[in-house]
Amino acid sequence: MLVFFTSGVPIEDLCLSFTLPGYNDYVLKEGGENTVVNIYNLEEYISLVADATVKTGIMRQVEEFKAGFNQVFDISSLQIFAPQELDCLVCGRQELWKPETLVDHIKFDHGYTAKSPAVVNLLEIMTEFSPEPQHAFCQFVTGAPRLPPGGLAVLNPKLTVVRKHSTATNTSNAPGAVHSVDDDLPSVMTCVNFLKLPPYSTKEVMQMKLLYAINEGQGSFDLS
Repeated sequence: MLVFFTSGVPIEDLCLSFTLPGYNDYVLKEGGENTVVNIYNLEEYISLVADATVKTGIMRQVEEFKAGFNQVFDISSLQIFAPQELDCLVCGRQELWKPETLVDHIKFDHGYTAKSPAVVNLLEIMTEFSPEPQHAFCQFVTGAPRLPPGGLAVLNPKLTVVRKHSTATNTSNAPGAVHSVDDDLPSVMTCVNFLKLPPYSTKEVMQMKLLYAINEGQGSFDLS
């Protein structure tokens, strides 16, 4: 009897054995390199892969880290802290963004200055971020959800905001149809902390488009 995925492909066609994916020399159980994964042992295979990835497979590295940490600070003393408190100690609290300080730590170029209406709107939006959207914004622009110790002031390369010019053409057959700048989304180059921001007509439109790009763009990679 053949057992199929919903796509109609037998699990055996994946040619999986009981070895860690990507590491054929890491055998998950005795004789695993010669054991084909099928519908009957799939649950065991998934369990062993998870264990090797986040538990037994990294146990040696974790123990070495703990030993090294203990040489600097008694790790048992950290038990008095909750996970959230440790996160705060190690990563710090949310950076408090204010327009007057943001101007000093952000570079404006290619059509924008610190006094451009779009820039003024952007800085106001950034100062209104709560911790969650602030982390999402950092992830969107820099590729990391947190800034380095010292915040925007030490970010390297410096966060740069430039004017994004629309390259869209009117493909509509409707008479008089015009492409509006408000139809565009901001884009980024995370490798150089570059934010390409269209000069939206209002702060409200900018905030809506920015949050949309941040939320919908998570995990995507596009050439810009």
